[in-house]
Amino acid sequence: MKNCAYCLHLIRMQMPWDRSFLSINLKNTLATCLLLRKKSLPLHRMANLRNIYDSRRIWKVVFLAISLVLVALFLYISNNLVKDLAVQERERMEIWANATQELATMGSGGEVDENGNPVGSNATDVDFLLNIIEGNHNIPVLLVDDDGNILLHRNFRLPEPEDSLAFETSPGNLEYLNKKLRHLKNSENKIDIKIDDETTQYLYYEDSTLLRRLSYFPYIQLAVLILFFAIAYFALMSIKRAEQNKVWVGLSKETAHQLGTPISSLMAWTQLLDSMGVDQSIVTDMDKDVKRLSTIADRFSKIGSMPDKELMPINEAVINSLEYMRARIPKRVSLNIHTNDQTNNGVMLSQTLFAWVMENLTKNAVDAMDGEGQLDITVEDSPNNVVILVKDTGKGIARKNFKNVFNPGFTTKKRGWGLGLTLVKRIIEEYHNGQIYIKESEVGKGTTFGIELPKVKS
Repeated sequence: MKNCAYCLHLIRMQMPWDRSFLSINLKNTLATCLLLRKKSLPLHRMANLRNIYDSRRIWKVVFLAISLVLVALFLYISNNLVKDLAVQERERMEIWANATQELATMGSGGEVDENGNPVGSNATDVDFLLNIIEGNHNIPVLLVDDDGNILLHRNFRLPEPEDSLAFETSPGNLEYLNKKLRHLKNSENKIDIKIDDETTQYLYYEDSTLLRRLSYFPYIQLAVLILFFAIAYFALMSIKRAEQNKVWVGLSKETAHQLGTPISSLMAWTQLLDSMGVDQSIVTDMDKDVKRLSTIADRFSKIGSMPDKELMPINEAVINSLEYMRARIPKRVSLNIHTNDQTNNGVMLSQTLFAWVMENLTKNAVDAMDGEGQLDITVEDSPNNVVILVKDTGKGIARKNFKNVFNPGFTTKKRGWGLGLTLVKRIIEEYHNGQIYIKESEVGKGTTFGIELPKVKS
C-alpha cells in the first residue's frame, strides 16, 4: 500500500501541466493496486493446503499398515504350507523307519530257504519294504547304530564320486557324512528304530530340496515385490518431479516476462516525475521500489536455468543479502549477524538468488515472531562446507512438519502461497549443490534453519 500512498499524494499535487491526463493514469494505477490488494484477501485459504499434507501423511500410514498386514498374512500362509510339507516328510520318514525295522526283524521269524532268504508271503513283504526304502529319492537320510556308526546313507551330495563296487565309504565322503551327522544331532529330525531289546538304530534326515526352496521362496518373492514397487515408486516420483520442474520454470519465466513491461513503464514514470519537480524524496523512494521489482523479476528469470556464479566470501555474501531486509524489519526485532575471519571461506554463489534465500528466511522468521523477538544469523565452518544458521524466537514448527514446510503450497500463515521455502530449497540444493534443513525447532520457543554450502578450498 506504500505505492498507493504515493499515488494519492501525486493526485492531490498541483501539476504544472496536463494534470488531468496524469491524474487519470495515476488513478488507474491506484485502482490496479487496490484491486490487487482486494484479490489478495482470499489467499488465507491457501493455509488449508496443509490439510492436504496431513491427509497425505495419514494415507501413507494407512497404506503402510495395510501393506504390513498383507505381508504378514502372506508369510503366515507360506510358513503354514512349509510346516504342512515338513509334517508330511516326517510321516514319510516314519514309514521308512518302520520298513527298516521290519526288514531287520524279519529274519527272526517266518519261512526261509536253505540260503536264509524269505519265501512265500515273507518274500512279498520284503519286496514291499524294499520298495518303500528305495522309493525315497529326495530326502537325505542317515541310519546310525548305538555307537554312532553310519550304517546307511541316501540322497546326500557327496564331495567324491561313490564306487558302487566298494563296500566301504571313502574317507572324504565319510568325513562329510559325519559332519552332517553332528549337525543333525542338534535338530529335531530324528526317529528311533527299536530293533530288539538290546539294539536301537537312529534315523536322521534333512529337509528335502523342495522343502528348503519353498521355505526361502516367500522371502525371495517378497524381496522381488519390494524391489518392483521401489522402482515403480521412484520412477513415478521422477516423472512427478520433472513435471513440477516444468511448471516451476514456466511460471517463473512467465512471471518475469509479465513484470518486465510494467517495470519499464514505472521506470519511465519515475524519470517523468523527477523532471516535473515532484518532491525528490518521494521519487527516490519510488525509484528504490521499482529497482526492487526489477531485482525480483531478474530472480524469477533465473529459475529454470543454471545461474552464473562467482566466488564470494561467505561473510560478505550474508551481510550484503540482508541489507534490504535490515531497513524493513520492525524495530522490535533484534537482528544479529555473527561472523568471524575464521569462517570467511569462499563460496561459489549467485548473489541475486542467495539474497532471495536469506530474505525469505528472514521474512518468515519475522512473521513467526509477530514482529517482535530476536533473530540470530550465524556463519560457522565445517570440514567441507560453510554452515549458515538462521535462528528465531518465534512460534516454532511441529516435528511432523519438518519436511512438509518445503513442499509447494504448505503454509501455516493466514496469508501466503506456501512457495517461499520451496523456492529456497530449489535454489540451495539444485543451483548451489547445498543443503537446507530445519536443525531444531520447538513449538512456542523458536526455529533454527540450517544451510550448508560447499566451500572452495584454497
